[in-house]
Amino acid sequence: MRPPGTGLAGRHVIMLLLALLVALFLGGMWLLSGLNLRIAESSLAELRERQIHETFQANRGRIDAHHRRMEQNTRDLARTGELLVALDGGREAVEAALRQALVDFPDAQGVTLWLTDPSLTLGVHAWRDGETLRVEPLEAGWNEADWLRRRLDAWREGAPAIHWTAAYFKSRIDDVVVSVGVPVVDAEGRLLGMAASDWVAGDIIGLVSDVDVTPSAFAFLVDRENRNLSSLAWAEDQARAQPLIEAIIDLELHRDATDAQARRSLALEGEAWTLLHATTRAGMVFGIGVPQAEIDAVLVPMRQANLRIMSAVGAGVLLLAVVILLRVAGMLRRLRTLYTDPLTGLPNRARLLADLEEQRPGALVLVNVDGFKQFNGVFGHECGDQVIRHMVARLGALLALPEWRGSRLYRMPADEQAIWLPGRLPPEALPGRLQALQSAVGSTRLVWRGQELPLHATLGLAATWQLEEGGREGLLSAAGMALRQAREQQLGYRIHDPASRMREGYEQNLAWANRLTTALEEGRIVAYFQPILDLASGRVAKHECLMRLIDEAGEPVGPGQFLEVARRSRLHRRLTLTMVERCLEAMRDSDGAFSLNLSAEDLLDPEISEPLLARVAESGLGERLILELLESEGIEDYAAVGAVIARARALGVGIAIDDFGTGYANFEHLLRLDVDLLKIDGSLIRHLDRDPGALTLTRGIVRFARELGLQTVAEFVHSPEVLALVRELGIDHAQGACIGMPAPQPRGDSRLA
Repeated sequence: MRPPGTGLAGRHVIMLLLALLVALFLGGMWLLSGLNLRIAESSLAELRERQIHETFQANRGRIDAHHRRMEQNTRDLARTGELLVALDGGREAVEAALRQALVDFPDAQGVTLWLTDPSLTLGVHAWRDGETLRVEPLEAGWNEADWLRRRLDAWREGAPAIHWTAAYFKSRIDDVVVSVGVPVVDAEGRLLGMAASDWVAGDIIGLVSDVDVTPSAFAFLVDRENRNLSSLAWAEDQARAQPLIEAIIDLELHRDATDAQARRSLALEGEAWTLLHATTRAGMVFGIGVPQAEIDAVLVPMRQANLRIMSAVGAGVLLLAVVILLRVAGMLRRLRTLYTDPLTGLPNRARLLADLEEQRPGALVLVNVDGFKQFNGVFGHECGDQVIRHMVARLGALLALPEWRGSRLYRMPADEQAIWLPGRLPPEALPGRLQALQSAVGSTRLVWRGQELPLHATLGLAATWQLEEGGREGLLSAAGMALRQAREQQLGYRIHDPASRMREGYEQNLAWANRLTTALEEGRIVAYFQPILDLASGRVAKHECLMRLIDEAGEPVGPGQFLEVARRSRLHRRLTLTMVERCLEAMRDSDGAFSLNLSAEDLLDPEISEPLLARVAESGLGERLILELLESEGIEDYAAVGAVIARARALGVGIAIDDFGTGYANFEHLLRLDVDLLKIDGSLIRHLDRDPGALTLTRGIVRFARELGLQTVAEFVHSPEVLALVRELGIDHAQGACIGMPAPQPRGDSRLA
């Protein structure tokens, strides 16, 4: 797909479309202004509704919490009555229990206990008379009252245990009350009587009187018989409050009230109200009323602010549109240069990628000038530019011939050019085309300031029919791989061959590099610990820290699968320093010594050795750390390696030679480096029980180490037979499958199992 706006007509179309867009925007400003106002009003109204809803729920929760306390107090009183019956308590005990109930629950104005069991038939009422607690028996014949018999029969038939009454006048308390009653039952479920607590109307009204939503908002409670208990009863403006009370009573909210919040509108004397109401635990209807005018009052400033904002935005957008139109006009004039190479006037790499989007069949050739860096380095960049122009002229002349019709030349970065050959060419024709391109470049000599410069080119070709997938980037990548392969093999050209699986190798390496990067970022590079047995004491005194990658399935992957990729992708330093951190973390949490593998290159790399030594010094754990030198070949600069080892030893770090016995280089390390420990290579140890030569060589290494005062470790001790020979040879330590395999945590047990 070609980039838009590269032609004159395209630029005019874009300018026209932008102008129409600005006109459409300005024309729709009035519609958007109205829509914005409606949205703002809706949002603000929704906010106010949410505030009212939250206030309603908070006050309803407060009332229900009071109900629950009343119910719990009455249950406690019922359990007291049950205990009095069980203990044959008399009137004095009952009166004392009722007094204590009033002391324990200040919200109750009165409490009553009816005990109808044959063993204790007694009715007593206690109430508050100012600051005095009074207790009196119920009037004679209380146990024959119809309401009491009906209530007890209802409980026997399975009615709910909590019973709230409607509001009624209680003579002893001399006030309107709402009572909650619960049955008194014994352990076998036998009904023994009834306990009740009284809540006065004044307290009820006080509970809902402090609702604050808007200045004129009010709260109300309606009992189950539609008696009103409203904060309006205490209102200063009774002339306004009384009609509201009567209107709420007329709604008869108690008939269809539910636990769910309900909403309805109320119109009274030309004033609109919004009512929210729901049933409380006591069966009363709680609600709040808010004047609709006070809800809508907050919208007036919003309308004014919206008008000012929309006017300012409209003016700003109009000014910005003019500026944008002027800028776009200039950008469109320069757009063509974004797809053109300034040196040659050819379409550039961006143009090539855009053209490849069309997914047409064809072949892509990359042309690289041999020795271009030398031209730039010896004769300067001006000469290099002349080389590129000369080569482009030669290739352009060739592509202008009839047999190359449809081909297109592109300028790529640095010294590369690209040529698109359209159509599906026969495979046997491709070498001839590439040879012709090479001849076009090398058939003439370029003279630069009296110096004749020979020109040669290396070419790489990839065709669309060779690739199953990959699109434009896949074709360009395949041609680039073919070019690199031609240069590596010193060939004049190379045609991409999918069967060579070169691309798969690159992709696999890239995939591993990405996996390693992700694993490092997610902390999935961990240490596994292989125990090392002290043969003299029989205890595990050391562990070797071994690198593992925990894959996406949670399984450990050994370094053999990714370490080489890490070295090529420059992730090796991060892996090594990560292992240093993992080893030091384990040392802080465990006893004993720990060894860590490093190569001579790691010690000579200051980006590894300097952080390593700094972390060891900071941790103070150098006395328990051993660095194992992995290098199995000669070290070119022993002085530099020795200097790093000396700094490590100054921190208490031990030095070991790993895989000792695999070649002469190990002996040179031993003679020229200050070490403490030899790890005898597993290729010798694993065959001790069946290879006399290995046994003899190992015996010599042990004797040699003793003479130098060095300790020895046998690697790959995989069987009891090999372990017995290792002990017999006098080797100091052993590790391998017979001792223990690498595990995520150091061995907790100190002796060999």
